Amino acid sequence: MTTPDEAALMASARIEDAWSLVQRFSTMRRQDPAEAAAAGEEIIRRLQALGLPVTVHRPRLYLAVPKAAHVELEGLRLAARPAQLAQTAPQGLTAPLVFVENPIGPPMGWTPNSAPLFGPGYDPAPGVPDVTGKLVLFRGMILAERILQFAALGAAGVIAINPGPDMHWGSGSAIWGTPDLDDLPGRTPIPGCSVSAPDGARLIEAAARGAAATLTTVVEEGWFDQVLPEIRIEGTEPGFVLLHGHYDSWDVGVGDNATGDACLLEVARTLHARRAKLRRGVRICWWPGHSTGKFAGSTWYADQHALDLAKHCVAHLNCDSPGCRDATDYPTIPWMAENRAFVTEAVRDATGKVAGGKRPTQSSDFSFNNLGISGCFSASSRIPKAEVERRGWYFVMGNGGNTAWHTDRDQIEVADPDVLLTDIRLYALAVFRMATLPALPLDPGALVADLQSHLARYAAAAADRFDLQPVARALEALAASLAAFEAAGPAPAAASAARLAVLRQLVPLDYTRGTRWRRDFGLPAPPFTHLAVAAELDRYPPCALGFATTQLQRGMNHVLAALDAATQAVAAQ
Repeated sequence: MTTPDEAALMASARIEDAWSLVQRFSTMRRQDPAEAAAAGEEIIRRLQALGLPVTVHRPRLYLAVPKAAHVELEGLRLAARPAQLAQTAPQGLTAPLVFVENPIGPPMGWTPNSAPLFGPGYDPAPGVPDVTGKLVLFRGMILAERILQFAALGAAGVIAINPGPDMHWGSGSAIWGTPDLDDLPGRTPIPGCSVSAPDGARLIEAAARGAAATLTTVVEEGWFDQVLPEIRIEGTEPGFVLLHGHYDSWDVGVGDNATGDACLLEVARTLHARRAKLRRGVRICWWPGHSTGKFAGSTWYADQHALDLAKHCVAHLNCDSPGCRDATDYPTIPWMAENRAFVTEAVRDATGKVAGGKRPTQSSDFSFNNLGISGCFSASSRIPKAEVERRGWYFVMGNGGNTAWHTDRDQIEVADPDVLLTDIRLYALAVFRMATLPALPLDPGALVADLQSHLARYAAAAADRFDLQPVARALEALAASLAAFEAAGPAPAAASAARLAVLRQLVPLDYTRGTRWRRDFGLPAPPFTHLAVAAELDRYPPCALGFATTQLQRGMNHVLAALDAATQAVAAQ
């Protein structure tokens, strides 16, 4: 149920300023760095016109801007989209074509150089044909993990065949944000691109008869000065909520993410007008470098403010692709276990709808997992599934499900002011509630229960090859400690402090492989990431199993230390 203050906040939201920004951005390409910077200045001007205090950051980011790509096949030139931040082939790469119907990647640790360690005759990708020195065709979107999987199997290049008549832009980089020296060796080593389904069919037919093709990709890389607007609204107590979204785009990107930028603008206005009500502060950031820098803007912010974020940020909410036409359901909102109930209640109270959720992926500027900050949203409203199926559309991540996502069809027709106003109210309510409730509405016990479920699956897969019982006992102890603490009815300040301290330890366990002060590679992170190799032990031959169990032992040490620290944090309150 909403409070009178929450109801008044949502009632005060208006569409005029937000929709004006959507209309302006529908005329501004925000793909190249200069275009994006101009859009950042536009956001600053509009915030200032609303009387909001703007902090302007001017980071220098490493970006990669796709310029051109095509595939030449027997005298035909097929249009393509180059993968951002992948290796390029500006002079053209000619190789035989091979089609992989059911892609499967090699297990963790596999590279061609490691083949002797896995023994003679070992097949790292059963069912995948020999791709050595070939241009690999597969159905789907262009993704860094696919490029890296095929590169590890010896491919010369990768061509993603998109599901429909469009070519979708996508990232070819596994490096999260601007690389540092340790990241540079992880650069995607082969070129990649996407093509439309009709052109993909031509390429598949050519592969079946042993034809070759030439892939050309041109990407401009370098350091670029960018603009990062930020609104800071102080609360009466320490701590702050971070609301954020990206303003660079592919082409004009109305649904991804002009509507999100407009949502942030109006939420900033409504919250600033009610700043006296805030217990915790609110920060609102518009990121550059999301598309061309693999979340470079949010990563820069996380690096520059790491200690402040780790100490004071209570949660972050991402805003990407709200307000798209016909998007009236909320079936797949990214949420972490500890904020599942919070998001569900916010959606119910703001929209009257029942929310569904999913585990956040390594995307959407979730650049704060390593710092242990609970995150939610990104996607909000989506077109109902039945309507998507009626239109014959395929799944896309953004634009509320509209297949104009990541294409030059993402124009003003994709957005709807009425849907956008509903989503503005949802985001305003969620941030306001997170910033005003006496105790943080986060449930670390729910995350512990999720980790226990993942551990049970991993333990069953590992069987007698590795003993995960020490982790099971540590999770049981933490669950009991949390339950006793909450049952005792702690004061709001103590409850918030304990919940936050536990989540600082547990969020990285569920979403990251690395350390607290470094971003992970932007590759899929399975649950309970440090222990996830347990589910893949069957893929290792006996001569290589010891490498995997060594990985597990080190991962378990990391996990046990974090669980012990979390248990001690509860006891300290």
